Amino acid sequence: MTAHQSFPPAATSRAPLPLGPYQVWPPVVLAPMAGITNVAFRQLCREQGGGLYVCEMITTQALVERNPKTLRMIAFGPAERPRSLQLYGVDPRVTAAAVRIVVERDLADHIDLNFGCPVPKVTRKGGGAALPWRHRLFSRIVRDAVRAAAPAGVPVTVKMRKGIDDDHLTYLDAGLAAQEAGVAAVALHGRTAAQRYSGSADWDAIGRLKQALDVPVLGNGDIWEADDALRMVAHTGADGVVVGRGCLGRPWLFADLSAAFDGRPQRVLPALGPVAAAMRRHAELLVDWFATGRADRAVAERDGCTDFRKHVAWYLKGFPVGGELRRALAMVSSLAELDALLAQLDPAEPFPVHALGQPRGRTNAPGKVFLPAGWLASRDDESVPAGAELADSGG
Repeated sequence: MTAHQSFPPAATSRAPLPLGPYQVWPPVVLAPMAGITNVAFRQLCREQGGGLYVCEMITTQALVERNPKTLRMIAFGPAERPRSLQLYGVDPRVTAAAVRIVVERDLADHIDLNFGCPVPKVTRKGGGAALPWRHRLFSRIVRDAVRAAAPAGVPVTVKMRKGIDDDHLTYLDAGLAAQEAGVAAVALHGRTAAQRYSGSADWDAIGRLKQALDVPVLGNGDIWEADDALRMVAHTGADGVVVGRGCLGRPWLFADLSAAFDGRPQRVLPALGPVAAAMRRHAELLVDWFATGRADRAVAERDGCTDFRKHVAWYLKGFPVGGELRRALAMVSSLAELDALLAQLDPAEPFPVHALGQPRGRTNAPGKVFLPAGWLASRDDESVPAGAELADSGG
């Protein structure tokens, strides 16, 4: 980022994040990530530090239709409070119906609405980061969701991006509309949909949104280390931060974030031995989750270890681990196999400090945003695109 604006410091930068009846401390939110933020990963991160941990994105249509896969994804640990659920929808009526299900079945304590997803299968249907451009439709969705959640006192928040691209920015209008609709907070990822996950996040936009709103504003984008969160809050005046890719392979980041917001200097730089222990813990939690409701533990162990494979490269990033061992770890099918391979790592190998601040996860290039035909022609059109609702959850 260059040519930063100056924003006044937030009076709440060292205060808990108010979220309806809850006070979240530290003011840190784990962003929902498809295939990542299941109950196992959230528990692993929660064991490191406090905050708000959001499950994978749930589509409103799949919830209304009681899709079995979707219902299984809505899983929380017994000590997980508040339970935080993100919903994606394009139709105000379907969204309101989904919120009523959440409330009536006591599925969650907090609902976040997704208006930030930039992937083509979402934006080409008018959803995610594309939706705030149709400001009337956006307002209806948020207003109806808030009204449906109100009887149970469940707070509703929104997460969004700056806009579709630099020529179609929506975040200020959308933030004001969400505030008027009664949301508890607004989170802004400082990138457009066209940027995807490339370049640098625009923290200045987060600062401008904070100045425009009275409800809490959370900043998202380029928080790789705990000190990045402090810099973002200091620069923007935001009331808290949302962390996504920064915690991939780094669940201890939440211990650092807790220390940082508490004003403590401690930071976790684990040697390879503790990293291996975190990997083993992660795989074990995944196996336990896959085993829930299943009679065959062996199948659950295979599925859990298979799901763990994608995390291996993130955990080992920067460590001098040979390619053959890396490949074997990324192909594990059992906990015993994982144990044997982890035993080959040098537990005394120090943390690679040169990897601090380096991106993890998606780093794709900017690209075209796919939109429904005529989507940009009128901001006032509040009709729901045909076939807009997605039947599968997870993003």
